[in-house]
Amino acid sequence: QVHLVESGGGSVEAGGSLRLSCVASVSKFTSTNYFMAWFRQAPGKEREGVAHIGRNGIETTYADAVKGRFTISRDIGKNTLYLQANNLKPEDTATYYCAAGFAYQRNGRLRDDSYGYWGQGTQVMVSS
Repeated sequence: QVHLVESGGGSVEAGGSLRLSCVASVSKFTSTNYFMAWFRQAPGKEREGVAHIGRNGIETTYADAVKGRFTISRDIGKNTLYLQANNLKPEDTATYYCAAGFAYQRNGRLRDDSYGYWGQGTQVMVSS
């Protein structure tokens, strides 16, 4: 089991920045060789992948909507995932979820079915 807890959400004006964090707790006998990602879901919309980072913290993948503005990183020693979100736009308003997975489905770094563990979410609101 992998338990994920996000923090860092809040309300900002357009153009502002936020840093989201996600702390992972791994139960005994569970592998720590997992990849991670951030997803988001806006009211009335489907959940979408935002950014992914590989097991070694080197490989990254971004959704087109956030490329150049968001940066995903992880501190493997601290079991913590980060999302630095800069130049935020009103369309970034959503609940952001941290996720962890062990096997990619159809090679999908941003497919939600590649992830079996999810946090409870942290809300981000961007006003114009």
